[in-house]
Amino acid sequence: MKSYNRFFALLMTLLIISLAGCGKEEDVTNVGKLEFTQALNIPPLAEPTIEADGTKNFTLTMQAGTTELLPGKMSDTFGINGTYLGPTIRASRGDKVSFNVVNNLEETSTLHWHGMRLPAVMDGGPHQMIEAGETWTPHWTIDQPSATTWYHPHLHGKTAQHVYKGLAGMFIIEDEDSKKLPTSYGVDDIPLIIQDKLFTSDGQMKEDKEGIFGTLGDEILVNGTYDPYLEVTSSQVRFRLLNGSNARAYHFGFTDGRSFKLVANDAGLLQESVTMERLMLSPGERAEIVVDFKPGEEAILHSFSGNNGIDNGEFDLLKIVVASELTETIPIDGQLSTVPPIVAPKDAPVRQFKLTMENKINDKLMDMNRIDEIVPAGTTEIWEINNFGWSHNFHIHNAAFRILDINDKEPSEYERGRKDTVFIPNGSKVRLVVEFGNYPDPHVPYMYHCHLLRHEDEGMMGQFLLVEPGTESQAQTTLPQKDNEHNTHHE
Repeated sequence: MKSYNRFFALLMTLLIISLAGCGKEEDVTNVGKLEFTQALNIPPLAEPTIEADGTKNFTLTMQAGTTELLPGKMSDTFGINGTYLGPTIRASRGDKVSFNVVNNLEETSTLHWHGMRLPAVMDGGPHQMIEAGETWTPHWTIDQPSATTWYHPHLHGKTAQHVYKGLAGMFIIEDEDSKKLPTSYGVDDIPLIIQDKLFTSDGQMKEDKEGIFGTLGDEILVNGTYDPYLEVTSSQVRFRLLNGSNARAYHFGFTDGRSFKLVANDAGLLQESVTMERLMLSPGERAEIVVDFKPGEEAILHSFSGNNGIDNGEFDLLKIVVASELTETIPIDGQLSTVPPIVAPKDAPVRQFKLTMENKINDKLMDMNRIDEIVPAGTTEIWEINNFGWSHNFHIHNAAFRILDINDKEPSEYERGRKDTVFIPNGSKVRLVVEFGNYPDPHVPYMYHCHLLRHEDEGMMGQFLLVEPGTESQAQTTLPQKDNEHNTHHE
């Protein structure tokens, strides 16, 4: 029966791909249904305690609760230091940080720092499980350029469920370059965590258990707020966009066609801003944009429809109401980042990865005990990713990369910055020049995987070790068997 179901799902997928987005999903929309009556929730900044050596210590408590997501209806949710989502963590390059991650859920979870450069044992991947009632205490020194990163669970087989229920938050890294942009949190520096949901008639969140890509919702939450509006008081506002959805991609723009300046990709600032009217982000991707406003006007941030199977439908996301008197800010001009672009050495090794419809990478499903790649720490490599399946994307832990080419063509100007997650449509080939962190550990792996969370949970993930250069041939290719149900993906 399982073989029949998989074969049937494959046939349906081929049909969906051939239709390229035609069908029911294209008709999903909330346009004309919203009244923009709820003030946008701005997640609070997490307040650390400062230890004797200057370390910033944060406490993050994972907990279950109920939240009014739809007006007048309560949903069963997960949250961090609250009932839904978590606080924004903000720190600067060079800071020492530590965390008390308390699991007050009634089940195991993890907390992964997506986009962070840090030792593997602190990464929060599927090997760093936090049992119910336990506390995990990772710590590291932040040593990477300013960026909008985020945190979320990475429990193998249940990542989609835990993120969907609300375990996620933003992690902002600052440096001297980032101070060239608006930095007043909640005033002219606004986090926007975009998520789509399916709701039952009584307001409970539900997942799509049958969909090829995972849950594609018909309602949108921004920072957990339904039907949101935001009042702004500055002539320029920096929006930190995070696609926190399980599967849906968004084509961000404004309904009045106004342009905006893209100033950062996932892993850091661009060298210079790029003026745009549309920007696509797949799950896990981030971007920072700066938008100009005039006194007294209104604007609607919108997601336009695409044809990749995960981006169909039209959605109003957020109404922006501009004050009659504005604080004038300095226009953005010239160089933004002083960090050199990632460049491939002439002798850079090349690794090839094949993505397929069976949610496999190089014809393998994830195995918690198998090491798939051995990478010298601190190296720069070229990773070539060929997608022979439906729409996927690709995220690499403890790394930043630059897109070299897409289908043998140079990427658009806005795609040339530092990234850690990339969308790869069906039938596409993407080449990345990947810069790895310098945290060798011959025993604890990092992950690379599709960030469509259903695909990840079904086994579309591999593991790599970072080792001291020159010791690759001595590295282990299997890990000790552990007695837990999450170790190996079971078909």
